[in-house]
Amino acid sequence: MSDERLLRSERVDSVAVLTLANPARRNALSRELLNELRDRLREIAADRGIKCVVLRAEGPAFSSGHDLREIVDAPEPVLVSLFAQCTDVMEAIRLLPQPVIAAVQGIATAAGCQLAATCDLVVAAADATFATPGVRIGLFCSTPAVALARAVRPKHAMEMLLTGTPISAAEAERIGLVNRVVPRDKLDEETMSLARQVADTSGAIVALGKRTFYEQLPLDRPAAYEVAGRAMVENAALADAKQGISAFLEKRPPKWSS
Repeated sequence: MSDERLLRSERVDSVAVLTLANPARRNALSRELLNELRDRLREIAADRGIKCVVLRAEGPAFSSGHDLREIVDAPEPVLVSLFAQCTDVMEAIRLLPQPVIAAVQGIATAAGCQLAATCDLVVAAADATFATPGVRIGLFCSTPAVALARAVRPKHAMEMLLTGTPISAAEAERIGLVNRVVPRDKLDEETMSLARQVADTSGAIVALGKRTFYEQLPLDRPAAYEVAGRAMVENAALADAKQGISAFLEKRPPKWSS
């Protein structure tokens, strides 16, 4: 990595842990940090030994979103490039074969809220908060809205977008933005426990399942069943499916190939 201050990476068994490590700048998604995330996600995607990813952060903020110093007075080509770069990172998370779990310990705002919403699962500390406050500074959170509106119902998303008012972790859980709310001192423990549950399954099967889930999600019901049906056929033909079913029938633990 080019700058260890911005992103740290470690591996715990088959779980990759990525830590946003620039608390002085509230873990802003600067160009440099976005580059680091993109590059590390590419490496993880190619590593079959990694079966789950935890995305966490240091300091009081999970992420404050874009570094506004990179936006103010920037010419249009720079802005086009910056927002496309952020979209590329969000899509890299969605397309990553491995599930990504966000561990949100503090405030997640604007593109920082987008980052959390983009992850497959979110565990939040009880005192964490979420907000899309761009409207209050004249920059509506349109790209964060893409992830937010796919995580919660449209009217909940619009209230967050139109008011910019932060919501609590408990409220985020109620509307579907967060999976679990835990005491802050248990956040890492609970997140790793969830990651290990995911990592205890077949990487190949989970990768297929994740891909299919997001592929069918925007489709109408008949088209979604068509996609899912093809995936079930593909899944059933995999060696790990045969292994898992045989293990179940034989009442023994499965031995996954990945």
